[in-house]
Amino acid sequence: MRALSIAATGMAAQDLNVQVIANNIANINTTAFKRARAEFTDLLYQAERLQGVSSRGQNNTIPEGAQLGLGVRTAAIRNLHIQGALANTGNRLDVALNGRGWFQVTDANGDTVYTRAGAFNTNATGQIVTTDGYMVSPTMIIPNNALDVTISQSGQVAAIVAGQTTPQQIGQFALANFANEAGLTPLGNNLYRQTEASGAPVAGVPGDPGFATISQGYLESSNVDPVKEITDLISAQRAYEMNSKVIQAASDMASTVSKNLG
Repeated sequence: MRALSIAATGMAAQDLNVQVIANNIANINTTAFKRARAEFTDLLYQAERLQGVSSRGQNNTIPEGAQLGLGVRTAAIRNLHIQGALANTGNRLDVALNGRGWFQVTDANGDTVYTRAGAFNTNATGQIVTTDGYMVSPTMIIPNNALDVTISQSGQVAAIVAGQTTPQQIGQFALANFANEAGLTPLGNNLYRQTEASGAPVAGVPGDPGFATISQGYLESSNVDPVKEITDLISAQRAYEMNSKVIQAASDMASTVSKNLG
């Protein structure tokens, strides 16, 4: 019976939906995490009777046909790049982006990847790096004798060095924008890589038109809404149960037919 296979696609879709929701909830406290949403499309339709064709060879046409849908499939798992709330940390090297833009990071392979998680630190040579030790691009080195570090909203980094009254300019944060942020590939560790779908990065500095500003001493929180996730989870669970009931009903109907034919 086709109902069995149709309901099976529905169960598979809701299983994937629950996995996406579970990942969102698991990362509810992950810095700069962007929640994902599973999107589905219907499968091909089987024509039982075509509309718009002649009726019994006459000039009259059939106004409404019979098209039977064959189920559902996954179309995409979309990361929703919506601004998260800013949380005050007081750490001088914690920076949050308020608006569009991505920090540029050089990974272990020397490739440029992108992140919005601004929980930065310094390595043994004073270079500003991510929590995984990847260097922030462009390279900025904080002197060992720096008493304080300030980062302006436009991304300019300055250090007050012992014995000097004038802040020493360290460097400038650079940002990248993409035409299609949903096309970026998530790599884990709060990192993303550009793809053909995302388009090439557009470089800029914080505060430029269309680019975020920087808030020192803050981190961008996850944009996961726990209330919405629980609501979506309940909805997915109910949909899964309904599809399982369809399978049970179709199985019972098939058993009835077999008994009658037997």
